[in-house]
Amino acid sequence: MRRLVSYLFRVILALFVIVNVITAFHAYKFTHFYDADQSVIIQPQNKKGGLEITKDVLLGFKAYKRPDNIISDSALQIVNLKTTDNVNIEGWYIPTAPAAKGTVILFHGHGSHKQAVLNEAAAFRKMGYHTLLIDFRAHGNSGGNTCTIGYKEGEEVKLAYDYIKQKKEGNIILWGISMGAAAITSSIHSYPELTPAKIILEMPYSTLLEAAEGRIRIMGIPAEPLAALVTFWGGVEHGFWAFNMKPELYAKDITEPVLLQWGVNDPRVSATEINGIYKNLPGPKKLVVYQNSKHESLCKNEHAKWKTEVQNFLNQ
Repeated sequence: MRRLVSYLFRVILALFVIVNVITAFHAYKFTHFYDADQSVIIQPQNKKGGLEITKDVLLGFKAYKRPDNIISDSALQIVNLKTTDNVNIEGWYIPTAPAAKGTVILFHGHGSHKQAVLNEAAAFRKMGYHTLLIDFRAHGNSGGNTCTIGYKEGEEVKLAYDYIKQKKEGNIILWGISMGAAAITSSIHSYPELTPAKIILEMPYSTLLEAAEGRIRIMGIPAEPLAALVTFWGGVEHGFWAFNMKPELYAKDITEPVLLQWGVNDPRVSATEINGIYKNLPGPKKLVVYQNSKHESLCKNEHAKWKTEVQNFLNQ
């Protein structure tokens, strides 16, 4: 009997160690972006074999930074900001007509880049606003290779806000999608002096744990306990307690008017998460649900509705 108990203990201990090693690797891959010049293009005739696929499943998939291509806009100005840990953050400032209504600062999602929100930026300029598009750390043309899914990125939101504030702009609007929306809530929570005129949040996750759960769900495997372990190791690897990254809780600090938007077919962010954030917003607020959208650009997918809702919100 003792031998059996000892054997079972060793098996359980070995499984525990293996699972933690696997989730630590996945946490690293979730928050690490390799430089684009390190990527290897897989030709159709050279598809990954079973060993390579197994390696990806066990140790995570490599993700690569997506550099921005400079758009042909003579008004575009490249902006460079510097974080406290000396990471260069690149932005594109694109003004509209001189008599602008204000400035909209745009923040992209995880694994994306500022070029991906050009449609939203163009729409805001047509509404009469200057725009500033930001690449978060480890994304686009910004420096670094690791991100924290909105935690440290909150400082980058503040840097962009201060840059526009120095231009004597009084009507500053913050717009963010997915991780970008979560970073805005984190920034408002961390910097009480950050007081934009209005905020537009599109499909923010409610907690970093639930963001990990959403990522694992789309892989077709049970979210727990893997999501909790990925969250734990992601925080350990980047020096913060990741379970405290809670946009749902941070929403209580946002007193500015908020437009919260979400697609009903979103596989990553649940209705429960969105409703929790909405409930905690203490100031003027509106929740808009898009019936034909998932975790994607609402501006692209349901443009007419998006334009109407955003324009009405900004004109209030």
